[in-house]
Amino acid sequence: MFANFIYFIVVLLIYATYQPSTETNFAPLETVLLFSGFILLFAAYTWLQFRSLLTRRKSEDIRRLDFRFQSLLTRHSILAVALFAIDIYGLSMPSLLLDVPLFEAIPTLKALLFLGLFVFYLTIVWFCAYETNQRLFSLAIPRRAYIWSQVTFSIPVLLPYLILSAVEDLVNALPASPVKEFLASPTGQAVYFLLFLAIVVVVAPSMLKIIWGCKPLEPGEMRDRIERLCSRAGVEYANILDWPIFGGRMITAGVMGFVKQFRYLLVTRALLSSLDPSEIEAVIAHEIGHVRKKHLLFYLMFFAGFMLISYAIVDLVIYLVIFVDPVFRFFTDLGFDQLTLSSVFLTTLWGIAFLVYFRFVFGYYMRNFERQADGFVFTLFDSAQPLISTLEKIAVSSGQPPDRPNWHHYSISERMYFLANCETDRSHIDRHDRKIQRSIVAYLAVMLVIGFVGYNLNFGETGQRLNNHFFEKIVLREIDRDPQNPQLFRALGDLYYSTRNYTGVRDAYEQSLQLKGDDPHVLNNLAWLYATCEDVQLRDPPRALELALKAAAIVEEPHILDTLAESYYVNKFYDLAVETGMRALKIARDNRGYYKKQLEKYKAAAGIKM
Repeated sequence: MFANFIYFIVVLLIYATYQPSTETNFAPLETVLLFSGFILLFAAYTWLQFRSLLTRRKSEDIRRLDFRFQSLLTRHSILAVALFAIDIYGLSMPSLLLDVPLFEAIPTLKALLFLGLFVFYLTIVWFCAYETNQRLFSLAIPRRAYIWSQVTFSIPVLLPYLILSAVEDLVNALPASPVKEFLASPTGQAVYFLLFLAIVVVVAPSMLKIIWGCKPLEPGEMRDRIERLCSRAGVEYANILDWPIFGGRMITAGVMGFVKQFRYLLVTRALLSSLDPSEIEAVIAHEIGHVRKKHLLFYLMFFAGFMLISYAIVDLVIYLVIFVDPVFRFFTDLGFDQLTLSSVFLTTLWGIAFLVYFRFVFGYYMRNFERQADGFVFTLFDSAQPLISTLEKIAVSSGQPPDRPNWHHYSISERMYFLANCETDRSHIDRHDRKIQRSIVAYLAVMLVIGFVGYNLNFGETGQRLNNHFFEKIVLREIDRDPQNPQLFRALGDLYYSTRNYTGVRDAYEQSLQLKGDDPHVLNNLAWLYATCEDVQLRDPPRALELALKAAAIVEEPHILDTLAESYYVNKFYDLAVETGMRALKIARDNRGYYKKQLEKYKAAAGIKM
């Protein structure tokens, strides 16, 4: 079920990174027909595949059947993601809704519509898988409860995004105000996001217990035992809840919540009815171990770590997009939209990064945290035998092989083996705790390095050099494609000015003026270069004055008049420099101190007493 989290996050990436285009790949009627056809093909293929697996149940052992079933479930869930991507990028379905007033006013509704579409695709998979799952593993819950549990269990992934999007819609609907302007700024967005994240992390459990239909566990002996165990372990909570996931027929428990006022212990009816009191206490001790070892806080840290990695490499991803531009150009020549291709490329990169991070990094820590929580049982009890027998019952009731591998859990066999070793040698627990400590330190060290690299790439001198280098590559590539575009040479000249490549500035601006001789920006900047260049050999006062006069004749602004005054000054026309400097100061609203100093310089040269 945890794999559903990954599918939903990838789908969020697909939707969030798509840039709608006014032009669609197909006509509306063609889009509807293709959309309907793909759904029918997907549903029919999924149904046939799961029905085909049922025919093997008498000829293959349960381990082989379990492997085939899990592989089939994964494969068709990935197909659902692919079908969603086709809807977004291939059929351009969000573009068809660009002119719908309701979706323009409330974009969250459109996001909810398309996320609902993906839920529909997964529902097809779960609907087709249900009968096979029931017959292979004796699943004793109704189809509706099976599907609904799959859907509601995945909601935690979607909830923060939808709430964040809804609040953003509300803010955008507000009239202009200082608060709205602040929230629109990068700093405001960062503050808003961190505040939102803190609130969601704290109160989300209260929302989830409603969505999942949890009810307080009724008073009785079992609730009393759980309360006494939590009290002995020093763990506080808001309530103990009856968790109706999969109709309450799954032997499982859980804990959610970072603070005690919003922390809940979850137990299912199957757990309470299938296990004896000592086994139930062992399971609760495992969940207490997650709380005492701060695993939930570490999970939050790992999510933040992925955000840090994304922030650190965003510029590198952009640079990669620049390098693969020739590939984009090949596809655009075939009729594909450039914006769509860029979105697909970025989504693919972020999706791969996310899958690798959560499958291998996050998965590593999840497995080891689960093992640490298993070992915590020995903190509260002398033996973990009740937990071992619980794992045996889970293996039997699920009908699945105990040695089945899992990316976020060690297999049941591995967990039982670890606990059995701890029964005879408790040093296994200490060694595992030290392993986790070393792993956390290593993770933090890597994050510090990534943070340092990210900061330098985004704010440091290294990042500025890379930005300038790649921007130069972009402009030069565009000049090769369109050598008669004066704006490209203007941009190149501006870039070279920022990097003090004065020869490049001169050549780029002169070429721009040959193509468009009345650009005041280029005229002014080139005049300033010829008048004040640090490289004395590039100075050309007569040319500076010629260009400055042309710029001032086109538009009279303080900085342009300042360049003209400076050009008069370097040509020793001091009276004209004073006169022009006074005009610049008169109309200047900002940076008036600079213009005053310039005027004083001109007056001193002209022999005018202050």
